[in-house]
Amino acid sequence: MRINQKIVGWIIGVLLLVVLVVFVGRYFWPGNRNRNAQVMAWLRNAEKYPEWSVQAGERCGQAPFILPTSGFIGFIWGDSFWVGHRHQGIDIFGGGPVNETAVIAAYSGYLTRQADWKSTIVIRIPDDPLQPGRQIWTYYTHMAGPDGESTISAEFPPGTTEVYVPAGAFLGYQGNYSGNAGRPVGVHLHFSIVLDDGKGSIRNELEMENTLDPSPYLGLPLNAVSNPNRIPVCNNEE
Repeated sequence: MRINQKIVGWIIGVLLLVVLVVFVGRYFWPGNRNRNAQVMAWLRNAEKYPEWSVQAGERCGQAPFILPTSGFIGFIWGDSFWVGHRHQGIDIFGGGPVNETAVIAAYSGYLTRQADWKSTIVIRIPDDPLQPGRQIWTYYTHMAGPDGESTISAEFPPGTTEVYVPAGAFLGYQGNYSGNAGRPVGVHLHFSIVLDDGKGSIRNELEMENTLDPSPYLGLPLNAVSNPNRIPVCNNEE
């Protein structure tokens, strides 16, 4: 059966349009193009940009959370990496190798690390400091080397459940585990604030609507909608 050439042309045109839209969404979404370039510059030579860095344990203004690690906040909540996707948290790039930049608890709570988690821990916060009576969770990931060798503190082995940790407690080190052995990402910590499911468990962090804008919790402009370009740094002298 001969396929109509117009239909073939139309299909090819649609496919090219989809490819173009994905490319635009990945690299040219407002703010994302600048942040992509900044992250690459930081990873090449972090020492060249000390003014971009935040410090672990730093509290910005009167924010309830402290910063969970040191480095450059390269991607923020709401950034788009491809069409239809929004970043659920923030990515803080330490600028050094795996197992060098410490990660600490941003707020006190109860830590869990499931038996099969190589690079991830969650901390349950029974009382949201910005909405008392609501339970929330903080989520920390990429804490392993490229092949999944964990950089989480030995105090929290796989299977750890509901261990109390105070704000500032040492949790481990930044890593670059992507979830696929041998396919590392840049060394960083992905940190997000996740809603409770109403039954005492954390919701799926991969879904944007299950996460909260971290801006008021950390006292920084971390929402990509309202901050398309500014590098988030803590300036307590203002």
